[in-house]
Amino acid sequence: MAVSIDTVYQKVLAFANKEQRGYITPQEFNLFASQAQMEIFNQYFYDINQWSRQHGNDTEYSDMLSVLQEKTSEFENIITSISTVNGFYNYTVIQNFYKLGSIYTMHPTNSHKIEIEEVNNNELHNMLAAPLTKPTLARPVYVNRSNGLSVYPNTINSIDVSYLKKPVTPNWGYVVVNDKTLYNDNVSIDFELHASEESELIYRILASAGVTIQKPEITQIAGQALASQIQQEKQ
Repeated sequence: MAVSIDTVYQKVLAFANKEQRGYITPQEFNLFASQAQMEIFNQYFYDINQWSRQHGNDTEYSDMLSVLQEKTSEFENIITSISTVNGFYNYTVIQNFYKLGSIYTMHPTNSHKIEIEEVNNNELHNMLAAPLTKPTLARPVYVNRSNGLSVYPNTINSIDVSYLKKPVTPNWGYVVVNDKTLYNDNVSIDFELHASEESELIYRILASAGVTIQKPEITQIAGQALASQIQQEKQ
């Protein structure tokens, strides 16, 4: 499912070097590659929000919401049986954490998992103020704070956390032989995106590279190609 970092780099170089347009160093490419990957990844969630408001279709491989969910499914993770301290868990320690999903705990009597409802501080305050609405082990809630999760009642000591992780940072690794940089697969990291994103990665990297090597025609051509692809996908 991944996109080869070397394939993208060679295609970017082939375009940039055509007619002596300029050379993109591995260091520059890696910076542009990381930026392009995160731009595409972040866009997934705006697109999911947009397409979820529209009716899909019955064609198995062309329903856009299904396609987007397939692309993001690779980043879904769940950590089970996490210990909490006085109902608190610092999820920010999760490596490559991107977005929080659902939180679960075990029902106190029937041993089934129940989802813990998210509330904000005002809602929590109102709930705690009335005996009938106070959170219980059977009806727990949590507040998502900047430094972690506060679960109520705080006697809950074990939760399951689902989340989305960010894609790993891509890297075109190399060795220098006779003053030439040669691809080194052993230290390289491919793009952690769906294979269908190869073209968009190339366009986005070229658009950034054109600014750096002061070749606005590259930025213009890549930008036009990217806009055309995005427009086609959204039709």
